[in-house]
Amino acid sequence: MTSAMVLCRFLHFTVVLMLFGAWVFKPLLLRSETTLDQSLARVCRWLATLALLSGIGWLLLVTASMAGMWEAAFESSTLQRVLTHTFFGRIWTWHLLFNGLLVTLLLTPLRGNLPLQVILSGLALATLAPIGHGAMLDGAAGQLLILNQLIHLTCVGTWLGGLMLLVMILRRPDGHAISTLLQRFSGVGYVLVAGLIVSGLINVRVLTGAWWPTPLLAGFALILLIKVSLVAAMLGLALFNRLRIDECERRLATLRNSVMLEWLLGLGAVAAVSLLGTLPPMISN
Repeated sequence: MTSAMVLCRFLHFTVVLMLFGAWVFKPLLLRSETTLDQSLARVCRWLATLALLSGIGWLLLVTASMAGMWEAAFESSTLQRVLTHTFFGRIWTWHLLFNGLLVTLLLTPLRGNLPLQVILSGLALATLAPIGHGAMLDGAAGQLLILNQLIHLTCVGTWLGGLMLLVMILRRPDGHAISTLLQRFSGVGYVLVAGLIVSGLINVRVLTGAWWPTPLLAGFALILLIKVSLVAAMLGLALFNRLRIDECERRLATLRNSVMLEWLLGLGAVAAVSLLGTLPPMISN
């Protein structure tokens, strides 16, 4: 059951984060109507559908885990108790509502309304913040931790979704000023990286009572180390591409592969986060 939960969390986090980030970055990277708009719309419909299905799967897995048996996940009375009598259930009811509205939006004539897309995907992302370790504390401290988690998720989602959109552009670069796009992307990237690092450090400090949990190579600390290493590799690739931005038009293939690798490393970091959410943080003495 734990493995299924990790896989479901990974899939759900990935699609929700990328949906939000792609739509946030769209006006910066696609300022005019291109054939990529149709491709992005098609990809986003699939991502929104996967978000809804994996969100339902997450609910079923949590219900089965709470009840201690798989059959309970398909009992309406048990599902209703989870949705109405648990903190997770109350948050998840809103989360699934926003996911459902997003899928509905993408099937209506309003499917091209970017503000609505950003608002609904942002609300879906926001309702992920209180889930897991974000709900460990009560009172004002708990609310501040949820806010910090929301900032962290917003930075991660914007970065990952922006990278996905950048990969799509680099696969079909005709008509795009690549150096200009990279400058826009990197300009926002500085803010995202700063927010990511600061909010990540705050999360670790609050959850473990230390700036880094110990022992280093076991459990929560080990997975956290893997996540940080993947993010550091992403930053290294981003810096490499930024320093060679003047040559980007002549090295499109290398640039495309580099951005693709950066995006895949980001997905690996999300996978690490999905596992971290199932592990108890190691509390410092």
